[in-house]
Amino acid sequence: MRNLFISVIVAMAAVAGLSTALQAQTAEPSAAAKAQTAAPDISGVYRQHPPPDVRAYALYSFTKEEPPMTPWAVALFKANKPSFGPRSAGDSNDPTNPTTGSSVGCFPPGVPRIYQHPFPMEIIQIPGRVIIIYEFDHYVRQIYTDGRGHDKNLPPMWMGDSIGHWEGDTLVVDTLNFNDKTWLDRGGHPHSDQLHLTERIHRTPPDLLQIDMTIDDPKAYTKTWTASQFFQLRPKWNLMEMVCEDNANFLELQKEVLAPPSKKP
Repeated sequence: MRNLFISVIVAMAAVAGLSTALQAQTAEPSAAAKAQTAAPDISGVYRQHPPPDVRAYALYSFTKEEPPMTPWAVALFKANKPSFGPRSAGDSNDPTNPTTGSSVGCFPPGVPRIYQHPFPMEIIQIPGRVIIIYEFDHYVRQIYTDGRGHDKNLPPMWMGDSIGHWEGDTLVVDTLNFNDKTWLDRGGHPHSDQLHLTERIHRTPPDLLQIDMTIDDPKAYTKTWTASQFFQLRPKWNLMEMVCEDNANFLELQKEVLAPPSKKP
């Protein structure tokens, strides 16, 4: 009888211990969810909205002046033939938007170049993650905000590996692990697999979004440099289907939208 009583006491203690452990485990996600709830809301659909002083170059370069390239980058820059901007060429070798009939292109543009393509993007916030969906070929970028570090087991990637955290009303995004197959911008400036991109993303009242970028790539640039991108919230917009390999439908719609009222069907 005594042994049975002791066994019951031990079993009850084990159950109590298990219950406490389960409570501790469920408390952690709740704290993370609470932190995400407190994060500023930057969600929504945004379109490019560069200020007047940068509009002349905003769709092909991040800065008015040439960034400080290394000899390695200068050689690549001269070999690159963009399809857009002052250096546009009829025989473009742009990996994303070539103008030659022999190549479809449509390789991922990478980051930060994708911000220069004239298509909107949507930012979605969920606990532990900020997701950016770009209308251009519907590329998806996941920025983990749950405290994890960079995944060291990933191969080099087109869009890099992004993690982020909040500093007040600003989302700070750290992106590493790029491959070197993309251009930094639509103007043909290169980058290497050593590219380290830092973005500070924040809302500016009433409806603007600003992304301040720091570009660090010691193989391609002699020093770290900065640039900014600007976007406007479009609450009534939805992302459209856009397939880079077959963009005819979008181009036809664009012609209809831009056509004078008398010529619209």
